[in-house]
Amino acid sequence: MSDIIYTKVDEAPELASASLLPIIQSFAAAAGVSVGTKDISLAGRILAAFPEHLKEDQRQSDDLAELGRLVKTAEANVIKLPNISASVPQLVAAIKELQSQGYAIPDYPEAPATDAEKDARAKYDALKGSAVNPVLREGNSDRRAAKAVKSFAQNNPHRMGDWTADSKTHVSSMSGGDFFSNEVSATLDKDTTAKIVLVSDEGETVLKEGVSYPAGTVVDATFMSAAALKAFLAEQIEATKDEGTLFSLHMKATMMKVSDPIIFGHAVKAFLAPVFEKHAAAMADLGVNPNAGLGDLLARVKDNAAIMADIDACMAARPPMYMVDSDKGITNLHVSSDVIIDASMPALIRAGGKGWGPDGKESDTNCVIPDNSYAPVYDETIKFFKENGKLNPATAGTVQNIGLMAQKAEEYGSHPTTFEIPHAGTVKMILDDGTVLHEHKVEAGDIWRSASARKAPIEDWVNLAIDRQKAEGCRAIFWLDADRAHDAELIAYVTPILEAKGVADKFEIMAPREATRASFETITKGENTIAITGNVLRDYLTDLFPILELATSAKMLSIVKLMNGGGLFETGAGGSAPKHVQQLVEQNHLRWDSLGEFCALGESLTFLADVKSNEKARVLGKAVDAATQGILDNGRSPSRKVGEPDNRDSHYWFARYWAEALAAQSDDAELAKHFGPIAEALAANEAAILSELAAVQGPAVDLGGYYKTDAAKTAAVMRPSKTLNDIIG
Repeated sequence: MSDIIYTKVDEAPELASASLLPIIQSFAAAAGVSVGTKDISLAGRILAAFPEHLKEDQRQSDDLAELGRLVKTAEANVIKLPNISASVPQLVAAIKELQSQGYAIPDYPEAPATDAEKDARAKYDALKGSAVNPVLREGNSDRRAAKAVKSFAQNNPHRMGDWTADSKTHVSSMSGGDFFSNEVSATLDKDTTAKIVLVSDEGETVLKEGVSYPAGTVVDATFMSAAALKAFLAEQIEATKDEGTLFSLHMKATMMKVSDPIIFGHAVKAFLAPVFEKHAAAMADLGVNPNAGLGDLLARVKDNAAIMADIDACMAARPPMYMVDSDKGITNLHVSSDVIIDASMPALIRAGGKGWGPDGKESDTNCVIPDNSYAPVYDETIKFFKENGKLNPATAGTVQNIGLMAQKAEEYGSHPTTFEIPHAGTVKMILDDGTVLHEHKVEAGDIWRSASARKAPIEDWVNLAIDRQKAEGCRAIFWLDADRAHDAELIAYVTPILEAKGVADKFEIMAPREATRASFETITKGENTIAITGNVLRDYLTDLFPILELATSAKMLSIVKLMNGGGLFETGAGGSAPKHVQQLVEQNHLRWDSLGEFCALGESLTFLADVKSNEKARVLGKAVDAATQGILDNGRSPSRKVGEPDNRDSHYWFARYWAEALAAQSDDAELAKHFGPIAEALAANEAAILSELAAVQGPAVDLGGYYKTDAAKTAAVMRPSKTLNDIIG
């Protein structure tokens, strides 16, 4: 096993790796540090799931399973880049591409009938949504802006949209019948297994059985009423039209791979309600599934003139929609994975509450977030900025995050205990001793879900928060609502630990809405605070605050202190940036910023030095920090525009600053001697290297694929400077 595992992923970060990883491997080798790779990309995971369909030379090991075992050991040192959390349209597209490349994997069965189709569907469903993170995150999250990154943002503040008190932008959520209002929770007093059943006049249907929970686990259950959701969406469509704003739906249809695509489908159906009512049979014959989105629907009905005419008439009568790409007519409802709440809401807020409409202009927006569990965070953020004006990045403090996520804590929606109810009845969660832990009366189409958080991760999370607050000495808030069932169970863990450690006076406990306002009040004064949150809020807040403070969440320092002693270093929260890939393919310009990778690399090398007493690794890590500072201080980050420096240029500068720092340091003479000539060569050949990098920009390029690119073609695109390649080796 290599000293450090660098994950192979998807889209923009994987393209950047083709340029950056050879530099990392070359520099690390000089210190006796090996850097290997494991493939957790969507394409890699698909191929690993179907070895029996592939030729011997096409088969791929299950690297995700291997990493899942590794992160439970003290030897783990993993740098994890953002991977695709696949929606069904993405999964289907990846399957088609792999088939076109000669991989004889089965189609994704929309309605599996045979045993083979059911088996294929089960394997594919296991790959959807947030399939990677729960496997790798055997520890809790410590996310914060690196000091160099925060300092740079303050000294070079990004543009913020202006907020006005009369902005019509607002958040709309259900007033009842949602997951928040129906939630129940309990902490188990002994090890147990449970089954989930639907009891009705037709008998008992087992939805799930053999779910195992150790003593001390907090187990939740809740449901969203389909009828209440339908009424809410219809109401919001009309309200949006009346108020003259854009209609926008903000979901997490990747992480919440079961629940949120269903909610998304309800929105598609609500927006085109007259069309679905009139053409139900014809659309069913064409295979229309509203959960797949408006884009898939249009592709299926495009040759039916009557349906298309009614769609056009319906859209004309509806309020204008928030657009993903107004130039191409891609709406908020085209693909469920196009608008992800943790990225879309902060971007809209940063823009002063403005979204892009179908006319290519910015407008105020009705931000529709059906469930009320965390919608108040965005609602209160918008209210705060309406009252106080935009945040000033030059003077703002920072919000760090300690997030509960270990051992699949709070995996709402993506958890295998989420179901669309087939018929009316009562859902019961029954323990092995016959105790009914939770029950809900439900109707057909309701979305029922359960999630859990184990005792050891909860206690580790609280202790991690105590350590971070001690290190920072700043305000620290547990974002927990005493009036919410799940949060009340967590508070019962948190309070005794804080009191036993004698630090209760160092922490506050607030509901998310109040914690949101308190945090903005704190950073507006230039002070810092720590948000200590559950898993979903960790996901949301580590985009919200960084996008406002730093302009991006991709530059966050993200450390997962694994519970068994290893380290997982995530490269920010910036997603996999499909638009960046589009620009590279069309213009050979990659604007992905690898600053998150630089930060993770420095932490990984320092961790390796501590664990394996490798002082050369420590010297490498310190030099990485110096190189990262050099990138920021000298403005060497990628530009957004073709013809200007891009990701590959930033890697040249990173290699140069790294080599110069290693050559200049006095802690290890051998490393200084090794990197001296490299630093000199990189400096002496600056003009040639930058010229070679600039020369390739402009024309379209062929990567040999999207989900599975051709390695040689990608290397040719991402390593176009022969001079640089010869120096690095």
